[in-house]
Amino acid sequence: MAAAVLLALGGCGFQPLYGSSGETADGGTIPDKLRQVYVAGIPERYGQELRLFLQQDMAGSAPENPTGYTLQVSSFVMNESLDIHQDNTSGRTRATGHAHWILQTVAPAPVVLAQGDAQAMDGENETYEQYFAQNLNQATLARRVANALAERITQQVAIWFRTKAPPPQQHVAGPRPSYVDPNVMPNSSTDIQEQSVGEDGMPAMAIGRTNPNPSGTSESQPANGTIGNQ
Repeated sequence: MAAAVLLALGGCGFQPLYGSSGETADGGTIPDKLRQVYVAGIPERYGQELRLFLQQDMAGSAPENPTGYTLQVSSFVMNESLDIHQDNTSGRTRATGHAHWILQTVAPAPVVLAQGDAQAMDGENETYEQYFAQNLNQATLARRVANALAERITQQVAIWFRTKAPPPQQHVAGPRPSYVDPNVMPNSSTDIQEQSVGEDGMPAMAIGRTNPNPSGTSESQPANGTIGNQ
């Protein structure tokens, strides 16, 4: 029965996300790409465990080669008391872990490639009469949350490697047309205020954009896109 299900999935184009046969959008396999990810340090004991789980999930069973990408992760865990007793103690604690990750290139000026968020939830029963057992349970709970977050982050990064679009090509900007800006008073009878178009060919005044260049202004054009024409 299981073999029949696998054959049916293969016939409909299903491929395992971490399989060696699955290729990324720019070539290579997903496990190879994940092994090129360097996981930056995360503060505190919980962060160290989260980083270790991420390193294990990224590398898999092969040696690491973290030379292509850097993964920055910020994470925290919120504990919520449940089953409140008459003495104001709780019988159970629910832990919710949140993490935000940013994938960057390894370069003097890193470029952000992708980012996302992950969430995991777990819980434990409180044993106040056993102090050391309670501390051990709390540490184990944080470890389980870190492990679950690492799996979700690794899956999200792997999906990005699988489906990402090729990086945009940089083109040399040529001369662009300009339009008279009716919202600016001329400085003199011979000075006509004009506004150049952005990279998308639209003048800022037509769509309410304050910056004519969506990716940044050049030194020859003011930030408001208005230029003086003698």
